[in-house]
Amino acid sequence: MRGRTRVVARAGARTALAAVLVLAGTLGFSGCVGPSYTNGPAQQIAGGGPAGVYYGYGEQLAEVLRAELGLDISVTETHGSVDNLFRVAEGQALVGFAQGDTAADAIAGTGDFTGPLPVQAIARVYDEYVQVVVPAGSDIERIADLAGRRVSLGAPNSGVQVIAARVLGSSDVPLEQIDNPELGLDASIEAMQQGRIDGFFWVGGLPTPGIAQLGQTMPIRLLPIEADTVERVNSGHAGVYRIADFPVGAYGVEAPTATMTVPNYLVTAESAPEDLVYDMTRVLFEHRSTIARTVAAAEFLDRRQAIFTAPMDLHAGAVKYYLEARH
Repeated sequence: MRGRTRVVARAGARTALAAVLVLAGTLGFSGCVGPSYTNGPAQQIAGGGPAGVYYGYGEQLAEVLRAELGLDISVTETHGSVDNLFRVAEGQALVGFAQGDTAADAIAGTGDFTGPLPVQAIARVYDEYVQVVVPAGSDIERIADLAGRRVSLGAPNSGVQVIAARVLGSSDVPLEQIDNPELGLDASIEAMQQGRIDGFFWVGGLPTPGIAQLGQTMPIRLLPIEADTVERVNSGHAGVYRIADFPVGAYGVEAPTATMTVPNYLVTAESAPEDLVYDMTRVLFEHRSTIARTVAAAEFLDRRQAIFTAPMDLHAGAVKYYLEARH
């Protein structure tokens, strides 16, 4: 499975590395011991809903940033990628998590964004899985069967809604044929347990804690997203999505199920101080193992892959860290 999701073309690797090296002439290579930011203002990490990976990752990242840099920072609950990007751009959050496809829309000023947002990437942190969850006993077998059903496509202003709309459109299911209550993950899980919805979309790392807990309370099943659907989605969105399989055993599901993944970025504002972003990037990587004790997705953080955030540029502070880390 990992081999299918970590596909990076050699040409893409050369391009990403070249983009990093272009900035080398203007950035120093000397080591840096991070200053204390104790006297700075309180900051936030835009982290999604409490049942998702974003929130847990942000919670652990905030803890190590407080300990290592003296930052007064904490994770805050949000609606997801779109909301996070707006918060970061508007200065309501210092950093936030965002899906790569939504990040591409943000810097281009398309989709949910009426104009380009001044945001840049710190790192590609992990790849997220598109998860379409139904009760195990449901007669829904494929995406096309969702037509005419009550299905949550995610909270308003979430990256989940963006992807759900694209998957449904590429499966010839018009949005007007879906009764969408627009629930976040926590509310979707509760609604499924109570039988009020037939299914829900989620986009997140594996395992997503809330869905894992749901699978312990009731039998669930993941709908397949086949290769041809992924190809159709990709045709209009720069090939950002990848074909993947859920690991056998995920959420108690025994059969392998095809799906698609999307890269996930940690982002900040273009105007964020270079030294601060450098230190945050350093702490993110130095404490990867610590964070991974609680958040399994943190195990996939890899400096060799972290620079691949195109079309979103890396922040100069992050570039400085990656250049120094090569030595």
